[in-house]
Amino acid sequence: MSNNSPGTGIAAKAKAMHDLVKPELSSAAGVCVVAGEVIASGSVPEASIGILGFLAGFFISGTAMITNDYFDLEVDRVNHPARPLPSGRISANEVMISALLFSAAGLIAAGLLGPIALALALAMWIVSNLYNWRYKETGLFGNMMVGLCLALLFVLGGVAVGRLDNPMLWIFAALVFVFDLGEEIAGGAMDMEGDRKRSARSIALLYGRENALRLAGLLFGLFVLISLIPFLMGWLRSFLLFVFVPMDLAILYFASKLLASRRAEEGRMRIRQLYLSTIIFVIVFIAASVW
Repeated sequence: MSNNSPGTGIAAKAKAMHDLVKPELSSAAGVCVVAGEVIASGSVPEASIGILGFLAGFFISGTAMITNDYFDLEVDRVNHPARPLPSGRISANEVMISALLFSAAGLIAAGLLGPIALALALAMWIVSNLYNWRYKETGLFGNMMVGLCLALLFVLGGVAVGRLDNPMLWIFAALVFVFDLGEEIAGGAMDMEGDRKRSARSIALLYGRENALRLAGLLFGLFVLISLIPFLMGWLRSFLLFVFVPMDLAILYFASKLLASRRAEEGRMRIRQLYLSTIIFVIVFIAASVW
């Protein structure tokens, strides 16, 4: 067979790796670490610290994306058969080698930021991989593990610049935790068929799809309420309301569409819109803060 045949050529393998790592999500994790650096210090970090923070977030998150597909192979045959591993576009050995390389890169980048950053990155690596391996089936507890890892991305940014005393850092960590918890619960409502296969205890399977989506909606509402705290406490200048209000309105709009969704494909689209809205907000907030 030719090296350029579908599924075996360099381009096909690169596409499989792209789909495995989900670089847009891994990049978002890197952005969150840099955002934590900016929020904690109140200024743009040194280039080396910013780059290392981004790489630590990118590769630790990328490792979780990779091992997720490895441990979810049987479930993905039902929920997502087109993913690289169940579709055969990439082998299990290639997945594990990629996970090892990404792990090493992420921990090295964190280690160059200092021993505390390395310890925190290692904790995130352990929690995320424990979730993929064993605790995804636990439902709410597993959802909280994912939310914790994402919240710690901002804390890692604070550690990288040696500042954990800025209350806005913890506000953003709380926002990310609450948002991701809602997103995970909503995602469980979209993946019920595959979750039944592995006997997962998702909120949707325990209490029904509609109740899971309502709980997710409440969490997105809590996200909006938390976002108002900095203004009530006088931690942010009022002009930043022009950043927060559109974000809150977008969250409420897409959350309402998610609650009204009837098909899994539509629900996943709404979840992605919620996620992208939040990432855009983080980027705009950082740009406005240092302007």
